[in-house]
Amino acid sequence: MKVFVTGATGFVGSAVVKELINAGHQVLGLARNEAAAKALLLAGAEVHRGDLEDLESLRQGANAADGIIHLGFIHDFTRFKAVCEIDRIAIETIGNILVGTNRPFIVTSGTLIVSPDELATEDKLPDYGGLNPRIASEKAVDALAAKNVCVSVVRLSPSVHGEGDFHGFVPILIEIARKTGSSAYVGDGKNRWTAVHRLDAAVLFRLALEQASPGARFHGVAEESIEIKTIAEAIGKQLGLPVISKSKQEAAAHFTWFEHFVSIDGPASASLTRERLGWEPKHQTLIQDLKQEIYFK
Repeated sequence: MKVFVTGATGFVGSAVVKELINAGHQVLGLARNEAAAKALLLAGAEVHRGDLEDLESLRQGANAADGIIHLGFIHDFTRFKAVCEIDRIAIETIGNILVGTNRPFIVTSGTLIVSPDELATEDKLPDYGGLNPRIASEKAVDALAAKNVCVSVVRLSPSVHGEGDFHGFVPILIEIARKTGSSAYVGDGKNRWTAVHRLDAAVLFRLALEQASPGARFHGVAEESIEIKTIAEAIGKQLGLPVISKSKQEAAAHFTWFEHFVSIDGPASASLTRERLGWEPKHQTLIQDLKQEIYFK
């Protein structure tokens, strides 16, 4: 297939581009600047200039492709609601081009939006009446599915890890630890995140595209449950900093805007994903990566 990829030069997107090309697909990557265009050409992809807010560029990219993987997202958590709305509009714009076709469209979401404090599974939908603005992306998917668009979702772990991870949840924790002089967790630290290596996630996106399953949800989860305290201990050891607990009241001051994410309990299963797609993660675990220098250069 010729695959239009948004977010094609990002941390996950660049791995997806390589995975697709190695599997024999052609890639048309969205590039918002010259540096992104050069990176795509070096990777062996074609370049399509535009960005997530240039809706005409999204329409043209979708029209030129046999399938679409939407990985682009503006990672500005200080205006999270606004960037989630940009994502919703981008999904809607691309999807409307695909009405009346059977071209696969893979949308990216996150496991944390599904069922906080409970095990998230692929057959669960988010609480669409909830306050998390990220649910707008999956609502847009459902609206497209109702129009018979061949759209499905890959929900990623909060920690997609590996070399080149500069802006994810773990680098944020590391930066906070460096600034405050301690690697902290909230309460007893038994709340959980999931994790997946970026290269395993890339394989999942390819499989989801190739085995298009309209309306399906897949989970990019290699490790279903990692306690935040374990992550904080690994960071503290590498930085030579004390590992401490923060109360709920103290956490708001220590973690500032990130307090919600470090406090959430979000285990998730990928059993159905493995069964349906034959996906088998094989790369390093998050803690194994945290024992390397890649996060602490």
